Amino acid sequence: MTRIILHVDMDAFFAAVEQREHPELKGKPVIVGADPKGGRGRGVVSTCSYEARKFGVHSAMPISQAYRLCPRGIYVRPNGKLYQQVSGEIFEIFYEFTDLVEPVSIDEAFLDVTGSVRLFGDGVSIAKKIKKRILEKEQLTASIGVAPNKYLAKIASDLEKPDGLVVVEPDEIETFLWSLDISKLWGAGQKTQQILRKMGIQTIGDLARFPRDILKSKLGSAGEHFYNLAHGHDNRPVVVREEVKSVSNEHTFPEDTADIDVLRQKLIYLCEKVGYRLRKKQLKGRTIHLKLRYENFSTITRNLTIGKATDRTREIFDIVWDLFEKNYMSGRKVRLLGVGVSGFGEAEGKQLSLFDALDEKHRELDKVQDMLVDRFGKHIIQRAESLKKPGKKKEG
Repeated sequence: MTRIILHVDMDAFFAAVEQREHPELKGKPVIVGADPKGGRGRGVVSTCSYEARKFGVHSAMPISQAYRLCPRGIYVRPNGKLYQQVSGEIFEIFYEFTDLVEPVSIDEAFLDVTGSVRLFGDGVSIAKKIKKRILEKEQLTASIGVAPNKYLAKIASDLEKPDGLVVVEPDEIETFLWSLDISKLWGAGQKTQQILRKMGIQTIGDLARFPRDILKSKLGSAGEHFYNLAHGHDNRPVVVREEVKSVSNEHTFPEDTADIDVLRQKLIYLCEKVGYRLRKKQLKGRTIHLKLRYENFSTITRNLTIGKATDRTREIFDIVWDLFEKNYMSGRKVRLLGVGVSGFGEAEGKQLSLFDALDEKHRELDKVQDMLVDRFGKHIIQRAESLKKPGKKKEG
């Protein structure tokens, strides 16, 4: 039986919510992200309205560049709590039509509606009903792709934004797919696209007609993957609940810094946030990650895998700080720091060793801090080390 997959993608979600909440912003170039500070701001664009996109602004663009392109734009700081609330309402609409919902992000999801046809009509009818419900309930628009698999549905949802509805029939896959540029290949980054273009492959149709063996010799197993996508083959099911693969937090400094005290304090703070999130999700990980970006945007990532999974802030920090000290180029200014934990598995029940028993005070500290954060908010308490003001700057 041919599956019916929908990819629902909200249109300029954060900006659209801001325009809904503030009607005076409708029809204007709204840019959600960091404070541009007159073109000297740091951080990036989270999303922007379609009016702003006419100036060349797009998501993930440095906010300073966005300001140069659109100095008269309306710059709004993100309201994560509001966006999450609206997202929850939208996902409730999805569940009105199917239980097979796979979230991709806060504003997009795959839906398998194959089993919903008898109740709600064919895929196109269901897509129209979903769009209508979102508009009625949230005064927002969504673009939807309807196709036999996730890859085709994902491409289709992006082709006629905003408020689009594109259908890919099973017997029209080649007609739909082959004229598209290879940039539409799922998972093909800039380097892969450069390799393909040097081979004379400009469109997905060019790729589909290219010998499979040569693709595999040039790209390895990825060559087989892209060849299958070029023919519209994608057998991945809609996954109702994907396992969390990592928990991480990052911080971009208002000004690049080489102050070791400041860098250390920020790493402690990031470890607190990661540790708290791990414990809330009841996760423990064995691989600890450090991300370090210098002022020239060069970035290094380092990690260490330990023998026993952890969710403890102190243990995470000790490993992160060791990675930092071994890899930081003394004196270089830092733009961004990141901390992450991955390698999750089921918690093991075992008797505490003497070392674990002595370390119980750190677990108790985590519990107290988590309790206070839950009750009074994330800014109510931080470890003294992450708040300590540097007495003397150390630039190297």
